[in-house]
Amino acid sequence: MQNQITKPTLLLGNDGNLIQPGYCKSMLYEYNKDAITARKSRIKEWDYYYISNDNYALCLTIADMGYVGGLSISVMDFVKPDQLTNSSVFFFPMGKLNMPRTSTVGDCQWQNGKVKMSFANDGMTRRLVGVYPNADKKGMDIKWDIVIDDVPKESMVIATPFDKKGYFYLNQKINCMRAEGWFSLGEEVKTFDKKDSLATLDWGRGVWTYDNTWYWSSLHSILKDGKTFGWNLGYGFGNTRAASEDMLFYDGRAHKVGRSKFIIAGEEDGKPRFMEDWKIITDDGRVDCVFKPIIDRQSPLDLKVMCMIPHQVFGRLYGKCVLDDGQIIQLDGELGFAEKVHNKW
Repeated sequence: MQNQITKPTLLLGNDGNLIQPGYCKSMLYEYNKDAITARKSRIKEWDYYYISNDNYALCLTIADMGYVGGLSISVMDFVKPDQLTNSSVFFFPMGKLNMPRTSTVGDCQWQNGKVKMSFANDGMTRRLVGVYPNADKKGMDIKWDIVIDDVPKESMVIATPFDKKGYFYLNQKINCMRAEGWFSLGEEVKTFDKKDSLATLDWGRGVWTYDNTWYWSSLHSILKDGKTFGWNLGYGFGNTRAASEDMLFYDGRAHKVGRSKFIIAGEEDGKPRFMEDWKIITDDGRVDCVFKPIIDRQSPLDLKVMCMIPHQVFGRLYGKCVLDDGQIIQLDGELGFAEKVHNKW
């Protein structure tokens, strides 16, 4: 039985440990950062936005990971297919970015050299504005101005402990928000329209252990009936006995499902073939899908004592998902992503 939080609660006790590990369908946890007992260099905070339609996507990240920070951007073209990823890295931010202590309201912004990012959130509307000069290292600038609203009533929130005192992970994934605006690659301008464009927020705060591998899949889509459907599935990160992060989202409501598993060709032999078909399932049978990759977005860094080895694979999903009331959602090529990431930091 997973522990669902239904009333507002402080996240941490005075000892820096989670008071109530579990999940909820809105942000009921109060992130009391002053109760953290770990060193500032171990605190990790980020806001990651994924905005897409059926042809292209833009990913934006502002991150303060303690001893290193970053402003990151990715552009995906699902038609060619092609992708561009770049990160502007700086050292020892140690809380200087003043990331919001709640996902519901608050702004974050930073400038590193000529790279600028701003995520504004007045509690109703989110606006993402910025510029990344020379993003392709050949002189092409990327600029953007995107407005996100129509935030669903329910989302995925999880508070996960690690098997180490004072270490924890608070995470919210808000899927299926509406997005409009534009981004430019040099002289080429791409637009997002609310009729066909959605956004997902990955909002994370916590103190992690040194070596972690996790699996995560995210989906947001507009079905033929005009209603939104998405999911957040994942595992491998922290001690998840109290709750998993597996949820479906339909028309603004969250549906908790069983624990997920990603089956990747070759993984059992230690040589995963990320660009072959995956199986994505849950142990209660309510998700049973095939994931067909299009793009493997990877930018590995392996210094042995420190590594970031991500495989964020974008592709199309086929199969069935079952809601709480038994309604079956049939996926037929909706775009999403699934990833396996190994970090030591």
